[in-house]
Amino acid sequence: MSRTADIARRLAPWLAISLCIALLDQGTKLWIESLFQRGERLPVTGFFNIVLVYNTGAAFSFLSDAAGWQRYVLIAIAIAAAALIAGLLAQSTARGLYRWALVLILGGALGNLWDRITMGEVVDFLDFYVAGWHWPAFNLADSAICVGAAFLIVDGIWGKKP
Repeated sequence: MSRTADIARRLAPWLAISLCIALLDQGTKLWIESLFQRGERLPVTGFFNIVLVYNTGAAFSFLSDAAGWQRYVLIAIAIAAAALIAGLLAQSTARGLYRWALVLILGGALGNLWDRITMGEVVDFLDFYVAGWHWPAFNLADSAICVGAAFLIVDGIWGKKP
C-alpha cells in the first residue's frame, strides 16, 4: 500500500466523524430556523432559552460590527484551520484525546464555515444565563470547538509525552 493510501485509510474515519459533527450542527440549525423567527426567544428553564440569532462575527460576536470584510477573513481562517487540522490528524502521532480534540474542532469549524459561506453569518440558538447575565448565544459547532479546545488543554497537561 502506498504512503498516500495509508494516510487516507487512517484519516477517513476521523474525517467522517468530523463531517457527522458538522452535519448534526447543520441539522439543528435548520430545525431551529424552521421553528423560530429571527430574534424569537423561547424560555425553557430559569437559566436557558432557545433563541434564533445570527452572528456575522467570530466567537462572542467579536467583529460583528465590522463592515462585512470579516466574513471573508473568517472564511479564510476556517479553511486554513481545517487544512491544518486535517494535516495534524494525518500524522501518526495524533492519538487518543489529542485526536478527539482535533476531530471535534474540525467538525465545529466545518459547521460554522458552511454558514459563513452560504449565509454570511452563523446561526446561534443556545442561550444560557444566570442572574441576568447572558452567555453569548452559541450552537453545536461552537460546543464541539470548545470541548475540543478543552481536550487539547487536558492532553497538553496530562497527556502522554512523546
